[in-house]
Amino acid sequence: MERKRARDHGIRIGRFEPGPGNAITDVSGVRVGQRTVVRGDDVRTGVTAVFPTESMPWHERVYAGTHILNGYGELIGINQINEWGLLSTPVLLTSSLLIGFVYDAAVKWMNLELPEHQADDGIEMPVVTECDDSWLNDVLSQPIGEQDVFDALNAATGGTVEEGSVGAGTGMACFDFKGGIGTASRVLPPENGGYTVGALVQTNFGDREDLRIDGVPVGAEFPDDVPDWSAEGSCIVVVATDAPMLPHQVRRLAVRAGLGLARTGSMAGNGSGEQMIAFSTANRIPKVTADGTVDVRGLLDGSSYDSPAVFSPLFAATVEAVEESVVNALFAAMTTVGRNGNTLHALPIDRTLEILDRHGRLFA
Repeated sequence: MERKRARDHGIRIGRFEPGPGNAITDVSGVRVGQRTVVRGDDVRTGVTAVFPTESMPWHERVYAGTHILNGYGELIGINQINEWGLLSTPVLLTSSLLIGFVYDAAVKWMNLELPEHQADDGIEMPVVTECDDSWLNDVLSQPIGEQDVFDALNAATGGTVEEGSVGAGTGMACFDFKGGIGTASRVLPPENGGYTVGALVQTNFGDREDLRIDGVPVGAEFPDDVPDWSAEGSCIVVVATDAPMLPHQVRRLAVRAGLGLARTGSMAGNGSGEQMIAFSTANRIPKVTADGTVDVRGLLDGSSYDSPAVFSPLFAATVEAVEESVVNALFAAMTTVGRNGNTLHALPIDRTLEILDRHGRLFA
């Protein structure tokens, strides 16, 4: 059966409608680039880059926030974001033990893109995060080169985002099936502001028996082909929105991303790393202004029956987009054989659809 996205099969997760591409790139200006690295029998890895704007992000910084649901993982750049609330570089996703190399390569790429950039003008520290792909990938061979990182960054574009076993998702697992990169979006109705929320995930988490798709306990019906090795895993979530949110507000979207993972069956286990980063493209923050101030817009904090409902719908849209992103990663990923013959099998789509149909969860 052709591997289509979840929604193309009639799966309708949540109550809000997706954007035109049902991807993080539905948030205007957001771009995604990927580089897949597959060599021989034991290299299955890659790099995924998410740009917050259509320009180079150090020219137009955006407000951002992070949330670490469980911290057995790494997110380089978190201190700067948490201190200033600013994202000024692409967000790069890769393999755990390659995170330092990707950081160094990203610095070189930025220097090539901005040759006039001088240390005394202020440096930009790349944001890089990771999941462990060592079940399929020989990470100790350092299989990624500088050009692979450059290629992911240079390939960044809006529009369609490739999903499944691509980029940073090449060697990833999800609920003991083959996982990878997934994305989805939601658009709020006009009465809730009409804002767009998009998510992109790098899935590498979950026990088979816990997998739920649109609330249906699908994983329990697939006891076969569970790999001998099964770790609690990790998941990276990048959330983007065009809602005018300040740093403390957009951090609240990062927190809600964890609820989207929970709806698929994640419990953020003790040995897992769930790293969330969210940003808003509404305010573009320059590096310099004449008087050292900047005028920005933000949503009205607090709860009032006299103000339009915005925060809660944004939270719900985030949860829905993250949940569907995970499912899209599962639906797109293909069975992959890697290091030492280790195998991760793809989610059996036809059987999954039969289960969902039996529970009344497929729609025309």
